[in-house]
Amino acid sequence: MNEALTQLDEAACRELLGEVQVGRVAWADGTGRAALLPVNFVLDGDAVVFRTAEGAKLEAVRAGRPLTFEADDLEPALRTARSVVVTGPAEIVTDPAEIRRLGGLPLTPWDRSAKPFLVRLTIQEVTGRRIPVHRGGVARERI
Repeated sequence: MNEALTQLDEAACRELLGEVQVGRVAWADGTGRAALLPVNFVLDGDAVVFRTAEGAKLEAVRAGRPLTFEADDLEPALRTARSVVVTGPAEIVTDPAEIRRLGGLPLTPWDRSAKPFLVRLTIQEVTGRRIPVHRGGVARERI
């Protein structure tokens, strides 16, 4: 059995992005400090779309800071996982027709607080990797 990490091709990366609902958005704030927050998201063509409220994520987008997005799929019992990282420009969606269209996508934040802004992160680069299956006992993982 090959124990090395396997690189995912673009199609496999996009497949994972279409299968999971939670990822993490990362950016460096104005002082260079890294920030990382979870979001519910949906893949819309060549973009990752998520909802947000006023706050640090929205400030980063408004400031034009580069965003990185990561999503993964874990199978703790088999000690295997896939992870995808997306980078690209982000924008706040303001076109009313586009807001209506995106509102029809299966994007429902688990946190039920008001999230009136839609952010689109256009995929400029996508990379991914897979940890191969490791046979053995069941491991309990905390996320």
